[in-house]
Amino acid sequence: MAIGSGLGSSFGMSAETTYGTYVAPARFLEGTAQLRKRKQTYQGGGLAAGRYVQPGGRRYVTTKGANGTISMGAYSKGLGLLLNGLMGGTVAPVQQAATAAYLQTHAMADPYGKSFTMQSGVPDLGGTVRPYTFLGCQIMAAEFSCEVGGGLTVQWTVEARDVSEGQTLAAPSYPVVNEFHFAQAALKVGTYGAEVLVDGVRSVSLRIERPRHDGGPYMGAAGLRSQGVLNDWSGVSGTIGADFLTKVDWADRYAADTPASLVWEFTGPLIASTYYETIRFRIPQFFVNGDTPTADGPGVVNTSFPIVGQHDGTNPPITIEYISTDTTL
Repeated sequence: MAIGSGLGSSFGMSAETTYGTYVAPARFLEGTAQLRKRKQTYQGGGLAAGRYVQPGGRRYVTTKGANGTISMGAYSKGLGLLLNGLMGGTVAPVQQAATAAYLQTHAMADPYGKSFTMQSGVPDLGGTVRPYTFLGCQIMAAEFSCEVGGGLTVQWTVEARDVSEGQTLAAPSYPVVNEFHFAQAALKVGTYGAEVLVDGVRSVSLRIERPRHDGGPYMGAAGLRSQGVLNDWSGVSGTIGADFLTKVDWADRYAADTPASLVWEFTGPLIASTYYETIRFRIPQFFVNGDTPTADGPGVVNTSFPIVGQHDGTNPPITIEYISTDTTL
């Protein structure tokens, strides 16, 4: 018997070979999965003398699916599948020298074909963990955030084809991981390839969006959506919370609307040689939106500067580099 509360919950996933076809979860991550079934119903029944309520026998489920979010820390292992689902492309970890460190480079590409089976183990009060298995899961967006004194957290937005309650609950097995956090963070800005560390930054949030069409549903698919394709511009945006320390870093770039390159990175413990657990976000071109800094009281002037990533014409709009001991995604 499991604990009859959220303490007994689990979340696991695997990449699918065929969109919407079950694969037993084999990757388990600590997190909060808020994935929920959705459905659309049609109520039939016309006027009939003596009938005061519409007939329950003519209520039909016409479309179904699921969506929601998964919230977790940014771990030193195990994020490769989710990063690949978000960013797309063919990615394989590359061994660094002859060490246990492997680099994954996730450059923005077409995410078509990246789908997952995800399973939430939800305990009832009696201690039975009920498996809710979500098929054909696609990563629609992710938001990474870190502020003073906190960890780097990420929320994944998921769209799914269907939900099954008939699969067996996969027994979770969690890897030993570290988490990236504020003390490991650095933000660099400047010319692409020559970015320099900026001071005064208190918080950063970064959102990556991969909008897709809803995949129908089409007739002949039993009310289930097909695999969505990209149907709008992908979004790279965020917010920099900084004390008004160096005017040129943010205020001048906002005022002149001049682009720059940004690198946001977290460097964790040593893996081997000169290779450390790392997650790094590269945006070759961004612009600063927002307002001119103002003094709103006696305290230190602090301003939140919204940023937006653009395409510089040469490099991927955003690349996520991830160094871990994972030999596979």
